[in-house]
Amino acid sequence: MTVGSQLNTYLGRARGDLSALRTNFVARWRESRLFRWFAGLCAAGLLFVVVAYYAIGAGLPSADRLLTYQPPLPTMVRGIDGEIVNSYARERRVQLRYVDFPEQMQNAFLAAEDKTFWSHGGVDVGGLAGAVVDYVSKMGTGQRAKGGSTITQQVAKNILVGDEYSITRKLKEMILARRIEGVLTKQQILELYLNEIPLGRQSFGVQAAARAYFDKDVKDLELHESAFLAILPKAPERYGRAKYKDMAITRRNYVLDQMVKNGWATRAEADEAKGKPLGLVPRRAANYDPAGGYFVEEVRRRLIDRFGETAEDGPNSVYAGGLWVRTSMDSELQRAARSALRAGLLRYHSGKGWTGPIAKINMDENWQTQLIVSNLAIDYEDWKVGVVTTRSGDSAKIGFTDGDEHPLSGLPDSLKAGDVIVAAPKNKTEWVVRTVPEVSGGLVVENPHSGRVLALQGGFDSRLGSFNRATQAERQPGSTIKPFVYATGLDQGMTPATMVEDGPFCVWQGAGLGEKCFRNFGNQRGAGQQTMRWGLEQSRNLMTIHIANDAGMENVTNTFKRVGIGEYGNYLSFALGAGDTTVARMVNAYSALANLGRQYDQSVIDYVQDRNGKVIWRADKRRCEICKADEWNGKAMPRLAPAGKQVLDAGTAYQVVHMLEGVVTRGTAVRLRSLELPIFGKTGTTSGPTNAWFVGGSADLVAGVYVGFDQPRNLGGWVQGGNTAGPIIKQLIEDTKERWPTEPVKAPAGIRMVRIDRRSGKRVFEGWPTREYTPAIIWEAFKPDTEPRRSLDRQTLEEKRLAAIAALRAASEERVTQTRGPRRIDDTFLEDQGGIY
Repeated sequence: MTVGSQLNTYLGRARGDLSALRTNFVARWRESRLFRWFAGLCAAGLLFVVVAYYAIGAGLPSADRLLTYQPPLPTMVRGIDGEIVNSYARERRVQLRYVDFPEQMQNAFLAAEDKTFWSHGGVDVGGLAGAVVDYVSKMGTGQRAKGGSTITQQVAKNILVGDEYSITRKLKEMILARRIEGVLTKQQILELYLNEIPLGRQSFGVQAAARAYFDKDVKDLELHESAFLAILPKAPERYGRAKYKDMAITRRNYVLDQMVKNGWATRAEADEAKGKPLGLVPRRAANYDPAGGYFVEEVRRRLIDRFGETAEDGPNSVYAGGLWVRTSMDSELQRAARSALRAGLLRYHSGKGWTGPIAKINMDENWQTQLIVSNLAIDYEDWKVGVVTTRSGDSAKIGFTDGDEHPLSGLPDSLKAGDVIVAAPKNKTEWVVRTVPEVSGGLVVENPHSGRVLALQGGFDSRLGSFNRATQAERQPGSTIKPFVYATGLDQGMTPATMVEDGPFCVWQGAGLGEKCFRNFGNQRGAGQQTMRWGLEQSRNLMTIHIANDAGMENVTNTFKRVGIGEYGNYLSFALGAGDTTVARMVNAYSALANLGRQYDQSVIDYVQDRNGKVIWRADKRRCEICKADEWNGKAMPRLAPAGKQVLDAGTAYQVVHMLEGVVTRGTAVRLRSLELPIFGKTGTTSGPTNAWFVGGSADLVAGVYVGFDQPRNLGGWVQGGNTAGPIIKQLIEDTKERWPTEPVKAPAGIRMVRIDRRSGKRVFEGWPTREYTPAIIWEAFKPDTEPRRSLDRQTLEEKRLAAIAALRAASEERVTQTRGPRRIDDTFLEDQGGIY
């Protein structure tokens, strides 16, 4: 029999069977009313299922989304050395590939959640039937039925559907699970599940949970630890708590037994694992160095401004985009900056007593919860933030976030219940009140050759408040602005040796305001004609006003604007630092001086990469389109154009730096002289005094600091930049001395170093500068053709000229008479050479 005839035979039989079935159905339909009701009910049920399937499934998201699914990931922040220094996360998440999950870990979750995962098509019929029975049995009791969900259904719930407790959600899960199984492989589904499952302690995925519960990576987990993590999807916030330890151990041991039953562990391995404790580590925050708190908070602000905060703001948001951020934070300098600023604030506060609580909470409500959500903490010695829970006469108690209460001593009179304070342990049971200085300040360290901020400290401790005084506090810079007034004078033809009047200067402001007369610091009287250098070294206000007036105040304010200090009106008071600015801007301006007038945009972020490693933002915007050529074109190697911009003449910048070195050597910043490094800088003290400043540095590092109250008020008549701010920078340099260069800023081409009398500014031809701090003769920097001319009278000059010519003639004739005869001497030689200096 041929194949065709066989096929015809089969088709004939099938038609006959269908005909008989149809005849039988029609006969029973006519004869039995019960059959008609039953058939109609089945048809209606089938129709309902079809309609429900399309009605529910029509609005569901496409399973194809999982092919390109990108989970929300935290932003990781690296320091200048590439080490991770912080992360921005509201959830713990770490993405791994399927091959990174140990088989033992996979099997533990399969034993606990879905034993038939590798064989079912997305829905486990047996498990589903059990879930239906459990749901019916618990109807009306308020209890939640067991899920009966496969791992595929849980992926659908966690990523696509949501966690609503309803039959509709379960149906959506089932439909999507079937679709997912048609789109993804089993390995891909399990990878998504193990990366996304919520496991408590704000962790999503097994790697984050392994860190949260055991402080280990998944590859290092033991069998009993893997089994514990596998029980968490059922009740993540319960099993992880100490009071449910016995319940967690029972459930963990059940999972171990299931692993034995399925052949995923031996009985001996399971019994050994059962004998071990849970071994959970205490709940704690990520272990990052808190010294960089102000720095990483500044980075976070800038990232949010650029990329947004949450997933709704875009694919590269700070809290969901999985960014990798390389910052310029130098951990060594950052720790030194924090330590130096704190020491300075504590020095100022010494002996001033308690300044009050750092916050207050309502003791009528749960004080522990309020203290936890306040997120206040401190990282200084053994200090700790707590709340005064009771106060009665000379006794009080302090409570901490863990709920413990301890006796408190050293009680200020104004201390009362509800005050959030800092305290230190006095002994094993008692704590004593400590004081965070009310005075504060900001400190910045910058690399002048790139604009990269290496350290940034905006107060005593960032966890006591996020206000960053280094970048956000607008303060009057006082005399630290004077170098830029002097720079303007140099640009207008003055020199460091120019004589300037240190005397009265008054301005008529109109009939309503009368006459405004400027004065020196401390009402010191004028000193008459003095060199520009002396005026800057001694920070003479009157000389600064004379220079600003002679150079033109419009030119001065243009200089302020060019170097980024600020935009001010053309009023002489701004030449003495009356305008507001920030420490960060002042440090960047001084960096232009150290870098011979070339200034870079100040940056705390070097570059940002997306989750796939692609650079999506860089601080250095320069491009080199021909740097990736396939073949060499025979021409010179391409080079990037210089970065930054020239905001000051190179010669002017060097002259100012050279004068500012004298400020440290013998001027208002003489406290830094003992460092024995080529440091330049300028102190500043604003009226009151309300702020004390120092800004300066070296060829490779520039730092600045101010000290003052957040609501400016008098610091005390003894306070000056030299005795309050200067020592802070001094300690910073001492703690990182090997980082500071031993060579001074190098002079640019064209600068002439000339010997002058330090006090008179006149040129010197006899004698040399000495190593004394206040020598009579110094080297001074001049631009070409601006150095002082000879100061000798004509008669003396002529006598010295003739004597020199006679000496030269005699010596020459003695050498050459016998061999060459008399030799002619050029009488104009000395004049042509411009003298000796």
